[in-house]
Amino acid sequence: MEMDTNILKVIQRTHNVKSFRCEPKARVDFTAGQFMKVTLKVNQENQSKYFSISNSPTEKGYYEFTKKITESDFSKALDRLKAGDPLTLDLPKGSFTLKEEDKKAAFLSGGIGITPLRSMIQYAVDMNLKVNIVLLYGNHTEKDIVFREDLDALSDHSQNVRIIHTLDSPDIDRNRWRGRTGLINAQMIKEEVPDYQERKFFICGPPQMVLALNKTLKDDLEIQADRIKTEKFSGY
Repeated sequence: MEMDTNILKVIQRTHNVKSFRCEPKARVDFTAGQFMKVTLKVNQENQSKYFSISNSPTEKGYYEFTKKITESDFSKALDRLKAGDPLTLDLPKGSFTLKEEDKKAAFLSGGIGITPLRSMIQYAVDMNLKVNIVLLYGNHTEKDIVFREDLDALSDHSQNVRIIHTLDSPDIDRNRWRGRTGLINAQMIKEEVPDYQERKFFICGPPQMVLALNKTLKDDLEIQADRIKTEKFSGY
């Protein structure tokens, strides 16, 4: 459903990531993990891009999308948005969603690819779904971790959610950083998700990461294709 709406609030998530909360001019039901089309004025012309819905259906009163701010014209136009500014949403779209019958899920993500997974985890905790979730979330540095407070709070609140952060910067202070280091790979999955053969995998992040991890799951860990769901995040 397409609706003209306006910005309710802009939230600075990290040094270069913002969330944009939009007023719901009409009620549109969506499933955690789905995405929407966002249209706004860029250089006096309407332009549209697709973004995952980063809030859960249980978080009422707004529709939220989250974006890494880059040097593109579209991104710069987003960066200038403030409360009250107009834009158009078209939602919901997509089937990158978690079902309670999945029972055990493993989420593999990098960077801004966390947005639909954050929505799924929030929904699973709020609804007390009987789904066990393990998230491996990779970033370059600690300051790049999007939704860190939300994710850690959800993990603390629910015995069914476990969050593992990993950083791949060569300049990590090992005396201060207590999480994992390095890219997500087969060995890390085996160590952190020992029951990986029993889980359904959800991969979300930059296209190259998604392709590499999809291949790792199939070739190295022998996960069947029907137990892998993917969502690629192109930068714009």
